[in-house]
Amino acid sequence: MAYSKRIRELCSLLCTTDTFADVGCDHGYCTEYMLKHGLCEHAWFSDVSKGSLAKAEALLGEYVLAGKATAVLGDGFFGVPASVGLVLIAGMGGSEIVSILSHKEHGFMPKRFVFQPMHDSEKLRRYILENGGYIERDYTFEDGKFYDVLVGRKRREGDPKNNYSALDYEFGQENIKTKPQAFCKKIRKLLRGVEEYLSGERLQEESKQELRTRKTKLQGVLQSEIK
Repeated sequence: MAYSKRIRELCSLLCTTDTFADVGCDHGYCTEYMLKHGLCEHAWFSDVSKGSLAKAEALLGEYVLAGKATAVLGDGFFGVPASVGLVLIAGMGGSEIVSILSHKEHGFMPKRFVFQPMHDSEKLRRYILENGGYIERDYTFEDGKFYDVLVGRKRREGDPKNNYSALDYEFGQENIKTKPQAFCKKIRKLLRGVEEYLSGERLQEESKQELRTRKTKLQGVLQSEIK
C-alpha cells in the first residue's frame, strides 16, 4: 500500500506502544502501519461512519481474525478503553476533538496522543494544556494543503510547563520557534489573502483596520519580530 504524504507523516509520529487506538480511522491505514510494523500488540480502530469502518475492516481483516485488532462503530472514544497507550485522531476539526476528549461519559486525556486537526487548532491547544495534557511537538506540514499536528501525552509530575504565548496558541509553538518551510509557506498564503481583501473597494474602514492589523501580525510572525 502506497500511503499519501499526509499518512506517512502521521505514521512517522506514532511510537511503539502496547495498545493503540485510531479514532475516526477512515480507511484504517495508520492502524495497518502500526500492526504491520509490530508497533503495538492490539489496536482499536473506530469510526462513526459504517462505510468508512467497512473499508477499514476490509483492510485489517487478517488482524481482526487474529485477535490483534478490534473494529468499533461509534462516535469518539465509545468502545475505546481509557487505558489505551496511544491515540491517533486525525482529519477532524479541533472543536470536534475537544468534544471527544471532554465527553462526560467516554472522554479522557490519552496517555500519549497524535492529533491532526483540520481547523480550530488553537482551541485544541488550549484544551490540552488546560486539562492535564503536555505538548511535545506542535507544527505544520503540507500535502496539497496545510495540516497542523500536535504530539504529546498526559502530563506527568515533574514535567516542565508548556509556556505558550498568544501566538503559540494561534500558530503552534514549534512553528513560531523554528519557522518550518511549510508553515512559512502557509503564512505567505494567508498574507496574500489579506492583501487581496484589502484591495477591495467596498470594504468599510473598520474592516480595513482589522485586515491591516492581521497583515502586520502575519508579517511579524514571518520576520520573527513578534513573539
